[in-house]
Amino acid sequence: MSWDAEFTEHFDRCADSMRFTAYLLCGNHHEAEDVVQAAFLKLYLAGPKLARREGLDAYLRQIVVRTFFAERRRVRWRREKLAEKLPEAPATTVLSEDKLVVWQALATVPARQRAALVLRFWHDLGVEETAAALRCSVGTVKSNTNRGLKALRQKLGPEFGALWQEVSRNA
Repeated sequence: MSWDAEFTEHFDRCADSMRFTAYLLCGNHHEAEDVVQAAFLKLYLAGPKLARREGLDAYLRQIVVRTFFAERRRVRWRREKLAEKLPEAPATTVLSEDKLVVWQALATVPARQRAALVLRFWHDLGVEETAAALRCSVGTVKSNTNRGLKALRQKLGPEFGALWQEVSRNA
């Protein structure tokens, strides 16, 4: 199978999942779309050079997270500003109020902690896999996860446990 065909198949299979991951990281549909587009471009360009292609999902997820961090570093230097209101609403399904509350709280968590939470709980990755995706130590993943959960508990209050379980189970 040619790389173009393999890439197209991979894109069709996991584009929505990567968009959702990027949305959880960015908290903004437009920025998430930019991150995913850049990540798929990087994957497409790197594809012919890859010796083994069986780990493309993990590799793409890693590219999405790294692109998100790179965009966060660049945002200081950018002149464009993100608006409070989106100019047009994307076509989405009706979301439960619990999901919206958790996602809004997740958007307030610092980027590294948010990335650790998204990879650990939404993608159900182990600590070692998350550390590899974030290019950090296992201890850093554990502390970022712990601090992120603590920040969410403070934000969401006593209902945190039930909300988090419900949302991460239905992700």
